[in-house]
Amino acid sequence: MVYYVYILASKKNGTLYVGITNNLLRRIWEHKQEYVQGFTKRYRIHMLVYYEEYSVIHDALNREKQLKWWNRKWKIELIESKNAQWKDLYNEIL
Repeated sequence: MVYYVYILASKKNGTLYVGITNNLLRRIWEHKQEYVQGFTKRYRIHMLVYYEEYSVIHDALNREKQLKWWNRKWKIELIESKNAQWKDLYNEIL
C-alpha cells in the first residue's frame, strides 16, 4: 500500500491545506469537485502543489502532523523546492 501526504493551495502563495490519503488521484478529484464539506470547499483549495509517497502509514501520519505544525514560510519553501511554478500537479499524475 502507498500513502501520500499532500499540500493543496487555492492559488500561488494562497491558502494551504495539508492532507493524507492512500489514493491520491481520488482524493484530489474529491477536493476539486468540492465533494466533502469543510475547509477546502469553503476556501476553494483545489490545486495539488506538493506530495510525498510513503509505504508505511505510521511514517505518513507523522509527516502529515509535522507539516501541519510547520509555519507558512517553511511550507512555501518546501513547495517551491519541488514546484517553483506552483503548477497543479493533478494533471501530471493522471
